[in-house]
Amino acid sequence: MGQKKDLTGSEKSKIVRYLAEGCSSLKIAKLLKRDHRTIKHFIQNSQQGHKKRVEKPRRKITAHELRKVKRAAAKMPLATSLAIFQSCNITGVPKSTRCAILRDMAKVRKAERRPPLNKTHKLKRQDWAKKYLKTDFSKVLWTDEMRVSLDGPDGWARGWIGKGQRAPVRLRRQQGGGGVLVWAGIIKDELVGPFRVEDGVKLNSQSYCQFLEDTFFKQWYRKKSASFKKNMIFMQDNAPSHASKYSTAWLARKGIKEEKLMTWPPCSPDLNPIENLWSIIKCEIYKEGKQYTSLNSVWEAVVAAARNVDGEQIKTLTESMDGRLLSVLAKKGGYIGR
Repeated sequence: MGQKKDLTGSEKSKIVRYLAEGCSSLKIAKLLKRDHRTIKHFIQNSQQGHKKRVEKPRRKITAHELRKVKRAAAKMPLATSLAIFQSCNITGVPKSTRCAILRDMAKVRKAERRPPLNKTHKLKRQDWAKKYLKTDFSKVLWTDEMRVSLDGPDGWARGWIGKGQRAPVRLRRQQGGGGVLVWAGIIKDELVGPFRVEDGVKLNSQSYCQFLEDTFFKQWYRKKSASFKKNMIFMQDNAPSHASKYSTAWLARKGIKEEKLMTWPPCSPDLNPIENLWSIIKCEIYKEGKQYTSLNSVWEAVVAAARNVDGEQIKTLTESMDGRLLSVLAKKGGYIGR
């Protein structure tokens, strides 16, 4: 019975099972008809575990090459490490070394997503800023919809994990498991809603107006004083269901028309402070990579997160409008961020 170095997967499984039953290595060798030294070698390696990885010394590059890499990284945002080093004519550097060098001077980031702004858009944004520059924004109701899914936006499940710990398991669902459409508004230091759009309802002009009637008007607006209604300005973006002739006429019958209905420039989510509220809520409901098992559970999380947003946070958002308008004018209608 000669010694063989390699054990099959089936033999390794049998060794583990025999060990659990209390068999000695000698008995296992006889049962498997393998050399005793082979069995002992496998058992010893299994008990020792994996050897700790030894960090190899990083390949050094010259100071001149380092400066070239730094300039290339600045000129080539979002490029791969290989592309950056190739642009500097630096070859033969392994990926691990390239990434280690780049970590000292750069960060891995995603491209920022923003709506396209052409010349017409920028001019309309400037005109809008000039029109509302002297507006009392404490009387403006900022509204918007947000869709929340069971798993959260892509890329939100990353975070630091301690050495020796395993990453938690995340569920994988077809099409993300669906989502919930949420509508809300903010005015001065008050949160209006959030209100849930009924599952399966697509917001066209008719369903949008009916939704506002059942939620916003019946549950909040009708309770306000006549003086409040007289001074309130209603803001909504240019979604088709919002800006249609049907919706505009319906709101006019409700008394929200002309100067009480704010005109809105195209491609301008950065100008709506409620977008920042959505970010606050999403950070709360998806913290630590949290997932949900039902649409009702994610809706309950949205309600709880919204309840924890205090008046001072909302007031900070609504009072930021003067600064946003000035930034739009300073950037000649350009994107200002959020």
